[in-house]
Amino acid sequence: MNPLRALRAAFIFLTRIPVGGFPYVDDEWRWAPAYFPLVGLALGVVLGGVDAALQPLGGFAAALGALAVSLLLTGAFHEDGLADTSDALGGGFDKEKILAILKDSRVGAFGAAALVVSIAGRAALLARLGHEAAFALPLVGMAARAAPVWQIATLPYVSGPASRSPGVTRARIAQAGIATAWALCGCALAVATGHASLRHVGAMLGAMTVATLVSSGRYLRRLGGITGDFLGATEQLCELAGYGALAWGLSA
Repeated sequence: MNPLRALRAAFIFLTRIPVGGFPYVDDEWRWAPAYFPLVGLALGVVLGGVDAALQPLGGFAAALGALAVSLLLTGAFHEDGLADTSDALGGGFDKEKILAILKDSRVGAFGAAALVVSIAGRAALLARLGHEAAFALPLVGMAARAAPVWQIATLPYVSGPASRSPGVTRARIAQAGIATAWALCGCALAVATGHASLRHVGAMLGAMTVATLVSSGRYLRRLGGITGDFLGATEQLCELAGYGALAWGLSA
């Protein structure tokens, strides 16, 4: 397995950035989740630059601008998962209904409300971070994309292989461990450069861990496992938890 091709596959899966390289073999897709945090790092660096450039307009406007660029670069990939998950778990009362709602391309009331909370919540928290948002974006972007890899590795996939690349759902503990190592390297770099304290990083990782465990328990109780949409929802929850923990650190 060529690590560089697995990294390119990760960009293909999570973003709309045209890195090429087709066709990818199953092993390259299977190892792509190990590099999901590096995709979050690259996106976060770009978004941090956008946020910093727009700061003269105010913190909230800068945050909204950065999130808008994120939606363009990812095709609202994770947001789509959050909306579908919210509609399914909010409106479905049994497994069959949940799966039927997940397959429906329309966005319902639960999904729309979740999107508002996610986008407005992240924008508000990034605005609270001010100029530090430029460093929070890559840090949280890395860590938030490691969490779904653990769900892929440890929870059953309910609705069959992912349509975009079936090999991704075969990631296991090795891929989750590597993804976590990348995220921890990012945290260590943030602490070493003085952009975050060990306490802030610990709070961020702790909040994301809680969000991952709670969402995993919810998925298991309601459907008996995960779907691709559930993974996107987890990423969004981890972003909110991560930014919240860092913003809380400024006031603590």
